[in-house]
Amino acid sequence: MVYPTCCIGKDMMPDHCKDVSLREVDFPLTEDNIISAVQGKKAYTRTDYMILRHERETAVIKVEKQPGKELFRPISAVEIVSLPDQTVLIKDDSIDVLNLSNLATLASRYPGKTVVVSGLFNHISFLRPDRLLRLRVVDVVPPSPSKLSVLVERALSCGLVELPIILDAVDIDLNEKERQVQTRSVMFPCRASGLQSYKDVYYLDETPDLENDVTLIGCDLSRRIFRSIYGKDPAASIDMCPRNLVKDDGIPTIIKCCKVKEGHEISGNIASVPWGATTLDVAGAMNALFRS
Repeated sequence: MVYPTCCIGKDMMPDHCKDVSLREVDFPLTEDNIISAVQGKKAYTRTDYMILRHERETAVIKVEKQPGKELFRPISAVEIVSLPDQTVLIKDDSIDVLNLSNLATLASRYPGKTVVVSGLFNHISFLRPDRLLRLRVVDVVPPSPSKLSVLVERALSCGLVELPIILDAVDIDLNEKERQVQTRSVMFPCRASGLQSYKDVYYLDETPDLENDVTLIGCDLSRRIFRSIYGKDPAASIDMCPRNLVKDDGIPTIIKCCKVKEGHEISGNIASVPWGATTLDVAGAMNALFRS
């Protein structure tokens, strides 16, 4: 006898596409039909979920099997993950279903639906919208895209972070900061492709001789370096430090900060990595942020 269990909890999704089985069936995908159909049936030892297809309908169920070491074991319970009115099937060969961030980005377009994806190599899996996680990535540009955004994407694409994360890139644009400058000259910490200004432009790391009052666009460390080199403060300064500009509003956020020397630091909902962060630094920060 197969016993239906309660509706799916928020912590349920496949660990791997190998845990998901696709079945074409010859009956309408109602709850009663599904429960009746699996009675007396067996499932492969690795199968935890079944995606059922009938004509244009799709449903997703979770199955539990009787204990044992056999490759195929009797199904002891079934749980309805989603019925056809709650399920969307997407066929897209560009989607790697093992990349949960890919799945999350796709699933975010279908609020309230369980999204089944047949993707790269004909692998199939699914994701529910209540499992999506959002990460705000705040970094300085130019150059664009920001280094931190690229590192986050790499960490997700190579499997260092196995979470259904949707990225929200928030750029601190130095060219917008430059338009606030009132002095004749402006100074940036270093050269970056894409910086533009009609003013006299200097770069702090080149320690230039200064002929006019200058506005420094930088962080606390930049101001300390300026003071050490020139023996005074700049005529004006504009803060570009993500740590100072980003407030903890409850949204998981990752930033770069020169005060972090290696690894990462977590403060509330904000993860900080070094200015010269690596993909491993970023992956560690993301995993720690969502674990906390």
